[in-house]
Amino acid sequence: MIKLTKLNGEEFIVNAEMIRFVEQRPDTFITLTSSDRVIVRESAEEVVRRSIAYSRAIRTALPKAS
Repeated sequence: MIKLTKLNGEEFIVNAEMIRFVEQRPDTFITLTSSDRVIVRESAEEVVRRSIAYSRAIRTALPKAS
C-alpha cells in the first residue's frame, strides 16, 4: 500500500499492486485494474518510486522457502 495525495489535498492509501497505468499530462493520472482513475499531486516518477519501494518491502518480508 502506498500513500498518495488527491489534488484537493486529501491523502489516501492505494494498493500499489492494483495500479495499471501512471500517466503525466501534466497532472498525474493513475488508472487502476478496476478502470477507476485518480488524479494525484505526486509526480509519475514519485508514484513509481513508492510502488517499487512497496514491492521491495513485500518481497523482503516474505518468509524464505526451505
